[in-house]
Amino acid sequence: MKFISGKKLNMTQIWKDDAVWGVTLVQAGPCVVLQVKDKARDGYSALQLGYGSRKEKNIKKPQLGRLKNLAIRPQYLKEFRLETDSTVKVGDVVSVETFAEGDVVTVSGTSKGKGFQGVVKRHGFHGFRKTHGNKDQERAPGSIGPKGPARVFKGTRMGGRMGGDKVTTANLEIIKIDPVNNILFIKGAVPGSINGFVTVQALGELQVNTKVLTTPEVIVQTETILTEEKSEAKEEPEVSQVEDIAKTSVDEVPASQTVTGEASVEVKEEKKEEVN
Repeated sequence: MKFISGKKLNMTQIWKDDAVWGVTLVQAGPCVVLQVKDKARDGYSALQLGYGSRKEKNIKKPQLGRLKNLAIRPQYLKEFRLETDSTVKVGDVVSVETFAEGDVVTVSGTSKGKGFQGVVKRHGFHGFRKTHGNKDQERAPGSIGPKGPARVFKGTRMGGRMGGDKVTTANLEIIKIDPVNNILFIKGAVPGSINGFVTVQALGELQVNTKVLTTPEVIVQTETILTEEKSEAKEEPEVSQVEDIAKTSVDEVPASQTVTGEASVEVKEEKKEEVN
C-alpha cells in the first residue's frame, strides 16, 4: 500500500491520446514520516505522515513534544494503516514519485459544507406538483410518520445540515505526474473544496527518499557562472608571463646603451687625431 497527503487545487483539462480529459490537480507532499508503529509495541502497523507547514505558536505543546527531534512543523498529521511492519524510518520523505501514471487511486477528503438544506436538495425529493390549488407545497417534505406508532422513526429523511462529511471516491486514475511541483493530475472529480486536505492511496510498494529533479533555472545559473569565470581567467595574464616580459626588457636596455656609448668614444678619438 502506498499513500500520500496533500491538498486539492483547481480542475482543468489536458490532452492525452487525442482526447481531452477533465482532471483535478492535487498538490501532494513532500510528507515526512513522524512516527512508525509496529505490532509488537503498538498492537498494529501504521505510519504517521506530516504535511504542510505551520507556525510554532499555533501548535499545542503536546504536539510540539512529538516534533522536538524534527526540524519541521507540519500543518496536518495523518496516520495510514499497514498490513505488515514497515522498514521506513522516522524522518524519511514520501513524494509524488512513489506513484506512476496509470495508477488507480482512492481519494478521501471533506466535502463542501452547504449549511441547513431542505429535503429536495439534501435527499433529492421530487417535490409536489405545481398546479392550481397547491399553495407553498412545492418543496415541502410531506408526511413524516404513520398514525399508528404516533412517533417519528429514527433515520427519517428530513431537512438538516448538509455537507462537511468525509467522502471517499475510488477508481480514479492518475493521468500525469509533475515531480518538480509535486502535483498529481487525477482524472475526474475529487471531494472537497479548493485547498482542502485530501489523502491519496493506491496499491503498490511505498517508496521513500526518491530523487527530486532539479529545475532548469538552477542549471542556467550554473552555466552563466562558469562562463564568467572562464572569461575572467582569459583576461588576467599569469604572474610567470609578466616576470618573463620584465626580465627581457631589463636585459635589452643596457645592451643598447653600451652600443651607443662605444660609438661615441670612437668618434671622439678620431676628432683628436685630426686635430693633432
